[in-house]
Amino acid sequence: MSPQDTDDQQRLELASEARLPSSEAKKGLWKKLKRGLFMTHTELLGRMDAALKGRVVLDEETLEYLEESLIAADLGVETSLQLVERLKLRSRDTEIANPVALRRILADEISELLITTARPVDMTTGPMITLVVGVNGVGKTTTIAKLTRWLLDRDQAVLLAAGDTFRAAAIEQIVLWGERLGVGVVRQRSGGDPAAVVFDAVQAARARKIDHLIVDTAGRLHTKSHLMEELGKIGRVIGREAKDWHCRTLLVLDATTGHNALAQANEFAKAVDLDGVVLTKLDGTAKGGMAVAIACDLGLPVLFLGVGESPEDLVEFDPGEFAAALFD
Repeated sequence: MSPQDTDDQQRLELASEARLPSSEAKKGLWKKLKRGLFMTHTELLGRMDAALKGRVVLDEETLEYLEESLIAADLGVETSLQLVERLKLRSRDTEIANPVALRRILADEISELLITTARPVDMTTGPMITLVVGVNGVGKTTTIAKLTRWLLDRDQAVLLAAGDTFRAAAIEQIVLWGERLGVGVVRQRSGGDPAAVVFDAVQAARARKIDHLIVDTAGRLHTKSHLMEELGKIGRVIGREAKDWHCRTLLVLDATTGHNALAQANEFAKAVDLDGVVLTKLDGTAKGGMAVAIACDLGLPVLFLGVGESPEDLVEFDPGEFAAALFD
């Protein structure tokens, strides 16, 4: 099957996670967060229990096992080393009479690390343009739908721009979401100039008094220089046509890819000024610890977590709640 045939087949299909919410969709941010981190939580506690089995003190050997467990849970090498050093200071040779207490200590330390690296980003002070970047397959289109719903729930007027003109399917998926969410979509033909789409979208947003313009971008590999040049051209159009607007660039990463997500974030950060990260598909992986690695190892703020299939399944990242959901 040729790439064109594949595009044609997928053209009117939404990704498997891109379904409209059912009437029984779970509510409550904490419940969604706990549900989304269930696999990560279970895997992490299982590794910790194995590391502590039969041990009564936090000696060097036990701490080494714990360090390996944290690294295996994708919290990042540097972050895991730092956490173990903090444990040494707080609990050197202390009897492990209550493993729950140890988990709470780790939750407190991770929360403190995340708060230290956090750079809050205001997403509701308009007018604003948000560029959504990321490689193919990470859930960019669904994230745009979720972010749109999040903004609509905060009384923001939203417009979408189908800036991924590389694939006809990407344009039509954005249009489908626009129809389902009741927001406008600015688009051109497949193969058109993404910067021209953004130009048209800015003019339309001004005319309609839009609060927030969300721009989809092509999801080609982060190693391709032409994609970065394309983003640079879009940035110049925004700088010229919307210089009085706030502009944010969000990187979408797939949590299921583990350390590959960390590599993608590192490459994008070298080429684009990133304001934050959205970590998707958290409910389908035990690699949710990547949020900690991204925030602490790379210094990139995680702003949102995708924890389900519906547009409502977007959770604002809160360091304390995230750390608690990992260990509680």
